[in-house]
Amino acid sequence: MIDLVWERMQRGLVHRNPLVRALLVIVVCLVAGGLTGAVIGSLGGILGSAALIALAVGYFMLRSVFAGLLVLVGIICLVPFAAIPVDIGFSPTFLDLVLFGIFFVWVSKLVTEKDQDFVTYSPTLPMLVFAFLAVVSFIAGLGHAPLTPNVLRRFAEIILSILLFLVTINVVRDKERLQIIVGALILAGALAALIGIVLYVLPDDLTVRLLSTLRVVRYPAGSGVLRHVEDNPDLPLRATSTSVDPNVLGGLLIFTGTLTAAQALARRPMLPRGWLILLLLVIVTCMILTFSRGSFVGLGVAFMLLGLLRYRRMLWIGLLILGCLFLLPSAQVYVQHFAEGIQGEDLATQMRFGEYKDALTLILRYPWLGVGFAGTPDIDTYLGVSSVYLLIAEEMGFLGLGAFLSVLVTFVVRFLKTFPLCCRDWELDPLLLGTCLAVSGAMVAGLVDHYLFNLDFPHASALLWLMLGLGTVSIELVRERRAQVES
Repeated sequence: MIDLVWERMQRGLVHRNPLVRALLVIVVCLVAGGLTGAVIGSLGGILGSAALIALAVGYFMLRSVFAGLLVLVGIICLVPFAAIPVDIGFSPTFLDLVLFGIFFVWVSKLVTEKDQDFVTYSPTLPMLVFAFLAVVSFIAGLGHAPLTPNVLRRFAEIILSILLFLVTINVVRDKERLQIIVGALILAGALAALIGIVLYVLPDDLTVRLLSTLRVVRYPAGSGVLRHVEDNPDLPLRATSTSVDPNVLGGLLIFTGTLTAAQALARRPMLPRGWLILLLLVIVTCMILTFSRGSFVGLGVAFMLLGLLRYRRMLWIGLLILGCLFLLPSAQVYVQHFAEGIQGEDLATQMRFGEYKDALTLILRYPWLGVGFAGTPDIDTYLGVSSVYLLIAEEMGFLGLGAFLSVLVTFVVRFLKTFPLCCRDWELDPLLLGTCLAVSGAMVAGLVDHYLFNLDFPHASALLWLMLGLGTVSIELVRERRAQVES
């Protein structure tokens, strides 16, 4: 019905009779203005405008799965914790609605459109095994922990995030779409970093007021939105942007920073090189202001691999960044904080060591399928540890951890086999390096952080599997291009 109306409107706008064209324009303006005024009049300016934007976004998502992926990128980077201010036993988040919309439209197209094919590139099989084991561990864990609507919702988000890999490799099938979504990640990530820097340099009272305005979409409010090192107000403030947690923001910047660096050094970048360098400076500056040591190391590893594998200038850029940190007087607090973490002298690091010890105790008691996602069966143990690998082992046991590592190993091996084939494709080369090395940097950071597979941060998990999908697409595009050249 909508398509029919749209087709007739297009015909009317190019009608040979100017009176018909003018009349159609007037009717469209009256109808659109009337509906807009009615919505804003009944809901108010802010809620009404938000409702109209949501309707427009929803319309484009229903027409295109790829549009849904772009909306998902915006939510992950800019409003990852936003929720609809409606209570139905839980408050649906924007992430919930977008993920559900993406899968609904994608599955509908697979069922109804005969020309829709389904691909399963490597590492699809270990990914499906991992998702299956997550469901098994979740159900088994309900024997000792109650099922609440919130736990069920968050677990569903994690499963949809894992399966997002399938959507990505089936929807992003060509270089043009890959470039668009990578560009969206770069721009949205840089915007999140810029917001983080601005909020960091503003007076604390103003920052609290600005962040507290997000309470309308169920964000935290009040002085607690400010995060300090070791949660001690006497220690330096940490940048959070709209990601609530500085470590989670750091994880986002690993992905977007690596993508931006690869494009900034490419022979044929997607965006003007000067703008890319500026965006990279913004991202690195915000990364430093997060005081997230694990994320900083992860980004550093990604930069180092970029330098070793292709762009030697990246090594000099990395040394320049380290030199500035060591020589600038204003950066000495950061250097001291980093050194204390390496030496295990600060409170946060000591608490991590305690978590690791407790996690190993729990894992050894329940080694195969873990304890699930809702809670632990023993009163002397708890669920949660600052390491994505140990957290997976707690929740899903060694079987789940093995499946997750199989995904990563398969992905890395596929990348290493494909990388030598890409040396002369100046457009695919930075896409391949940026997406794949971003995953590598995040996995290094995952040694000391848990957000990539945590029920409290489903958007971070979605970003990981989206990037794994984009990396897989770039690998397959390189192999297809090489096959075409050789044939």
